[in-house]
Amino acid sequence: MSRASVRSGMATVLLCCSLMPLHAGAASVPPQIDAELPQAHLGGAGNFRYFGMNIYDAQLWVGANGYRSTAPRAEKFALDLRYARALVGRKIAAASADEMAKLGLGSEQQRRAWQARMERLFPDVQEGTHITGVYLPKQGARFYLNGKLLGEIPDPEFGYAFFAIWLDPKTSDSSLRNALLADAAPH
Repeated sequence: MSRASVRSGMATVLLCCSLMPLHAGAASVPPQIDAELPQAHLGGAGNFRYFGMNIYDAQLWVGANGYRSTAPRAEKFALDLRYARALVGRKIAAASADEMAKLGLGSEQQRRAWQARMERLFPDVQEGTHITGVYLPKQGARFYLNGKLLGEIPDPEFGYAFFAIWLDPKTSDSSLRNALLADAAPH
């Protein structure tokens, strides 16, 4: 076999390999999630649409113990939202508080206080902006903007209520919940 045919064969193999899709499980763990969740794996992904418009794409990252719906407050996990359009931070906070109310979580007074804290913490977003929330069991939640620490809300009830927006069985978007939990079992 000539050198030219060997090179041609190798080039074909390399080209074919570069065109193969990556396995979903091979998703690269964002640095802030890797720092928060050693051995993180993608539990699932989906998108949220409102009247047919994509609002954000979501990824649920879980640690080695996964996410257990029977013990949703037990394990640390992260939810990464990549926004598909510009939104005002105040409105993100208000929509979050409204969803918590629909789920019957927290008192009216708690939700008002939570909304005020979210309004101070959540920035306006543009297409492509990532906000990552990390659930901290028995502590609350920590938030990142495009990988940089935004801050924390150190209230265990807030942490549970906030992530229930996506993960509670009574969530307003059960198809997104199912997509997020697709591979969230312990590994």
